Amino acid sequence: MPYAVRDSQGRISSVHRHDPGLGEQLLPNDVELQAFLGTDDADPQGTFDQLDADFIRVLEDVIDALVSRNLITITDLPGIAQTKLFDRKSYRERRPTSALDLFRPDDMGHVI
Repeated sequence: MPYAVRDSQGRISSVHRHDPGLGEQLLPNDVELQAFLGTDDADPQGTFDQLDADFIRVLEDVIDALVSRNLITITDLPGIAQTKLFDRKSYRERRPTSALDLFRPDDMGHVI
């Protein structure tokens, strides 16, 4: 069961797997714990999951930028990371539209 440490206002400030000495043992389904972890029922879409997905896309873009500037090569990454990057890139390329296509043609022709 998780252990929570509270701040001076009584709010959860950190959560630990093992008692850090000052921790309060909480049930995994505790409402405050779920809210702290971002998994409460008030957020059924999973804001934290979306933030993770968005951050993963940022990391992919950073890796692409580093590779394109020859600061790293894709082979510098572990094999499993290479596979995951290639799989995600391949999936995005097969999608009919790109979420990051900022300059789409309109009724008046191309933007640039």
